[in-house]
Amino acid sequence: MIPYGRQQISEQDIAAVVEVLRSDFLTQGPQVPAFEEALCSAVGARHAVAVTSATAALHLACLALEVGPGDLVWTSDITFVASANAALYCGADVDFVDINPVTYNLSVGALRAKLVDARARGERLPKVVIPVHLCGQSCEMHDIHRLSEEFGFRVIEDASHAIGGRYRDGPVGSCKYSDIAVFSFHPVKIVTTGEGGAAVTADATLAQRMRLLRTHGITREPDQMLNGSDGPWYYEQVALGFNFRMTDMQAALGRSQLAQLDDWVAARNRLAERYDELLASLPLQLPVQHADAWSARHLYVIRVPAAQHTAVFAHLRGADIGVNLHYIPLHRQPYYAQNLGIRGDWPESERYYAEAISIPLFHHMTAEQQATVVQAVTEALG
Repeated sequence: MIPYGRQQISEQDIAAVVEVLRSDFLTQGPQVPAFEEALCSAVGARHAVAVTSATAALHLACLALEVGPGDLVWTSDITFVASANAALYCGADVDFVDINPVTYNLSVGALRAKLVDARARGERLPKVVIPVHLCGQSCEMHDIHRLSEEFGFRVIEDASHAIGGRYRDGPVGSCKYSDIAVFSFHPVKIVTTGEGGAAVTADATLAQRMRLLRTHGITREPDQMLNGSDGPWYYEQVALGFNFRMTDMQAALGRSQLAQLDDWVAARNRLAERYDELLASLPLQLPVQHADAWSARHLYVIRVPAAQHTAVFAHLRGADIGVNLHYIPLHRQPYYAQNLGIRGDWPESERYYAEAISIPLFHHMTAEQQATVVQAVTEALG
């Protein structure tokens, strides 16, 4: 089967991990800060906090922005559940914003309308908005940032798909238009650490808070302690944190992979452009790239007529093409619909769900594999 995405592990990657296995530190050693430094360099961030997953990073980001009971967090209706779950972990409430029918990212127009309506009704406004860079393409962050200033919310970029992408004059992760950005290093993502994630920020105080919370809320820094030290062994738990530490083995793999980031993203863009050419004559909708963004191309999503959607998906799976659907609208998830009473209107999300199929795209995909996918799509559409 040709999967929709997969990791590429080189001998250099293996050697980096083996070197850690032969060292004195499997965790809490020198590789994690080295990986964080490399990540900052790659994405234009000032501070990086490496953790066990992007979900953990989203959780820490919400906590760093003091999201808690009584607060409200909004995110895109088309995203993985973690984008919303992170707010629930903090005791906050969530709601969803419809998507842009062209980019499939959170719609700036829908966001503004929802904010204006909530304010007019005297309802709660969100404390945090989490725009999701679906498929690797940045949301319209400049416009979202302007809304954040007008309506007083903070911004966490869910950039799980978008490492190596760019927006306007800088890389995704510079946090020019946000407080924190989050990346994923799951094996199907562009860069992998096995499991893993990171939060990046330009704000030293937010970074310090996330570092504290990723390690049980424990500090050995004298300026963070509440009492006098009893000796060189002394530490204090000053907050209720978590064990979200990344291992040195994971960090070594990620640091090795980051060296290939620019080449891999460029390869993905070439493959996506070739898909654009090869699929152009078929009765389907191809991805559209916003003029302000250069996508990392984590996913290549086609949209087929809703009446054929199930049949096309089944045909491709039957042809050993590992297609998938990213994602089911959050408002359809039983946990949210039944337990939280989510109600609203998300017409573009519904249309997207009825038509979207992620077809294979990974940076080491061969021309033969791509031709096989195109042939199968052509046959499926008959």
